[in-house]
Amino acid sequence: MKKTYSIEVDCANCASKMEAAAKKTAGVKDCIVNFMTLKMKVEFEEGADVNEVMDRVLKACRKVEPDCEINYK
Repeated sequence: MKKTYSIEVDCANCASKMEAAAKKTAGVKDCIVNFMTLKMKVEFEEGADVNEVMDRVLKACRKVEPDCEINYK
């Protein structure tokens, strides 16, 4: 399953850090962050609980970029 979320992030470098953190999160098969459109496209592993995974993604992203937001709820 793939979903697209709007994000709030201040710079392209921060967006890159968010992408890397999200890719390492359990339940995420792949992730692409586009700073220009402020979108995050996430491909989930089969059977993953989307909201639970996105909670972990947000937590991981905030470790590298404390001010970021992902609008998934």
